[in-house]
Amino acid sequence: MTHRTATKRSRFRFIGEIIAELRKVVWLSRREAAYLTFLVLVVTVAVGIVLGAFDWGFAQIVDRFFLGG
Repeated sequence: MTHRTATKRSRFRFIGEIIAELRKVVWLSRREAAYLTFLVLVVTVAVGIVLGAFDWGFAQIVDRFFLGG
């Protein structure tokens, strides 16, 4: 058996192992996926608003106390 043949076999074996693992995965239902997507969007917007408020507040502090605005 040559090195080239062994490499081809190992590639196909690897692909077969990937497919076998993907068959074991418990996929989310459409409803669960939609709910979790909505949840991620809500949390992202909420964190964005909080971070934006902190940024605005610190910008005001810097402007008033350090820049004399």
